[in-house]
Amino acid sequence: FAQQREAIREKLLSGTALQSDETGLRVGKANWYLWVFHHQDSAVFVAAPTRAQTVVADFLGDFRPDYWVSDRYAGQMGWAEKDHQVCLAHLIRDVQYAIDCGDDVLGPDLRHLLERACRIGTRRERLAAATLKSYKTKLEARLDEIMARTPTHPAGVKLKEMIKRTRRFLFVFMTNRELPATNNGSERAIRPCVIFRKVTNCFRSAWGAELYADIRSVIETGRRRAIDGFEAIRLTLQGKPLPAPAPS
Repeated sequence: FAQQREAIREKLLSGTALQSDETGLRVGKANWYLWVFHHQDSAVFVAAPTRAQTVVADFLGDFRPDYWVSDRYAGQMGWAEKDHQVCLAHLIRDVQYAIDCGDDVLGPDLRHLLERACRIGTRRERLAAATLKSYKTKLEARLDEIMARTPTHPAGVKLKEMIKRTRRFLFVFMTNRELPATNNGSERAIRPCVIFRKVTNCFRSAWGAELYADIRSVIETGRRRAIDGFEAIRLTLQGKPLPAPAPS
């Protein structure tokens, strides 16, 4: 499984974009983390005793992708050579929290703006590049209007500062069809692991957690390549690579 995982990693690091996320993991009496790095037809899971950016550095080695998609956790930021797309779904939830706390200056219009951007993202295949560029310009202009306001509620003040820090990463996906608007793909990849954690509670040993990460890498990559889970495991035990889909 480690050999198959390494083959998947090599395929993943040959592309131009990466997506990532992490979730908690219990190993013995210690808190670990299960990371996922993926894009399109490949996914690699990493079990590590830390959430620090050293996990990302070890996974990447000397490689740096052109683009990265993640939430706003600092450990996953700053790795892309060209640009980064933050998850708008996470951001919409934070905006809704500010609204629930009492902000009515920035929150409502900002939420509508981000939701509109996500809706446009779902229609990108049917839109011309010039149209997407025009949409991005209009979204940026509307964001400027909203950010020119002065919130009075502490939640609104905090929200404005957060948007200032990340605004250059909000609409990268509009003109880059390879990138999604959200990091939901990472959450879907991790969801079976979260269910496994709830059922089993923890691993007794580090090697068990690491083996589980390798097996999940094989199964998730197989799923993305239209390979049944049992077939993906069989190919791995036979020392055979997981066939990659032919380019469309």
